[in-house]
Amino acid sequence: MPPTLASLVQHSALKLTVRAGEDRLDVPVRWAHVSELADPVPYMEGGELLLVTALKLDAEDPEAMRRYVRRLAGAGVVGIGFAVGVNYDEIPEALLDAAREEGLPLLEVPRRTPFLAISKAVSAAIAAEQYRAVTAGFAAQRELTRQALATGPEGLLGALAAQLDGWAALYDASGAVVAAAPEWAHRRAARLTAEVERLRERPAPASSVVGGPDNEDRVELHSLGTGRRPRAALAVGTAAAPGTAERYAVHSAIALLTLTTERSRSLHAAEQRVGAAVLRMLLAGEPDHARAVAGDLYDGLLDAPFRVFVAEADGTGDGDPLGALAEAVESAAARSGEAVLAVPDGERLVVLAADGGAAVAACLAHAGALETARTAPEPGGAETALVVGLSAPAGPSAAAAAHRQAEQALSVARRRGRAIVEHEHLAAGSVLPLLADDAVRAFADGLLRALREHDATGRGDLVASLRAWLSRHGQWDAAAADLGVHRHTLRYRMRRVEEILGRSLDDPDVRMELWLALKTTGTEQP
Repeated sequence: MPPTLASLVQHSALKLTVRAGEDRLDVPVRWAHVSELADPVPYMEGGELLLVTALKLDAEDPEAMRRYVRRLAGAGVVGIGFAVGVNYDEIPEALLDAAREEGLPLLEVPRRTPFLAISKAVSAAIAAEQYRAVTAGFAAQRELTRQALATGPEGLLGALAAQLDGWAALYDASGAVVAAAPEWAHRRAARLTAEVERLRERPAPASSVVGGPDNEDRVELHSLGTGRRPRAALAVGTAAAPGTAERYAVHSAIALLTLTTERSRSLHAAEQRVGAAVLRMLLAGEPDHARAVAGDLYDGLLDAPFRVFVAEADGTGDGDPLGALAEAVESAAARSGEAVLAVPDGERLVVLAADGGAAVAACLAHAGALETARTAPEPGGAETALVVGLSAPAGPSAAAAAHRQAEQALSVARRRGRAIVEHEHLAAGSVLPLLADDAVRAFADGLLRALREHDATGRGDLVASLRAWLSRHGQWDAAAADLGVHRHTLRYRMRRVEEILGRSLDDPDVRMELWLALKTTGTEQP
């Protein structure tokens, strides 16, 4: 405990007597300061015991003393020590009345007690408190280190919560709660996800305080990691601001968790190198060798259907979209206890994840959020441009095919301006959307231009006739009925089409190209 007015009064060598403010003696004293100025307030910081002899004070003027005491109390002075037997044999009634009215403690200092003795007593008490805090902090550091080595982050959080008489929680890179202590703190910590995400956007190291006297607790958030982008975050909840000893404990926890985070980053880099080797073997058609290299690292991933997704940044957004996707996928997999293989591949990210698992769901959710942001951007928001292609479920022997599917889906997503496309949806849909780009439309317009120019002269309706004939699979009577003309007229028109295009309609490739050209250009049947 820091020194208080009560502890100074109880100091047997000082012989201080309380003359006013008896109910406010438990206030901490930051320092003992001597000043004979009529207005010492400009030189006060708050928390001082002001020692005076009233050398320059009109201590017998009630109005002057009321102004003097009111100014001191407003500046945060915690008490006045008045030396008797120097300028006054006893404390003047005007000063006593003013101190009692304001409720400011007034201590009588006997002549035989020098002000220096009081200053030394305050200084010694402050030094002793600081020593106790440092000693307690070192003890807390030893306990936190022991718990971190013995039981990992969970034990460290438990020890930290006990030191703070509060709670503590650890968040991963995505802002999800990894561990919390005590157990009930999980729910409280989960409500701070948005604040943790905002903290992660700031350069490390970063910290913030949420909550306060009007909320259920005061929470400090601290980023963890030495890189530009935080890898994790620590939250500590307490009833009030931590003291010196508690602050040592928090700083020790930050250092230990940062070491754990950086060690995890090194292990993660090693895992990525193994993962890259496993991926190369799978794509080379060597699943048995891939299993042997993977060992227990990707336990279960190669023994059940998995999906491959390939992601790339389209170069128009800010930040690190591939890194953000990798964090979201790996964090989701870690929380669900499933294995995931994520390998950076140049400007791309290749991921193998269990079909139907949390990692695939996280990828879909992440890309879905980007899709929403693209279609309805927030004012002033930075666009994070990412394109993802997702394969159908496959096994180790079909990994190369799944990778091709993911690349095909990625190509379609890029062409359509979509954040993500699943290969399965391509197989279930139409081929026509795949042709909707400028090169195909230019080809279609060029192929049909001569027919449209012919129709523009009013000499026939070749484009509509061609569409009707193709839609009826070359059946003359049915197509002529659709057009409302005689079948001989339709035959004549189809011969004109062949003459103008210089191509035979008996060729199935020609019929296919003409039909796709009509569909691509949106030419409607009358």
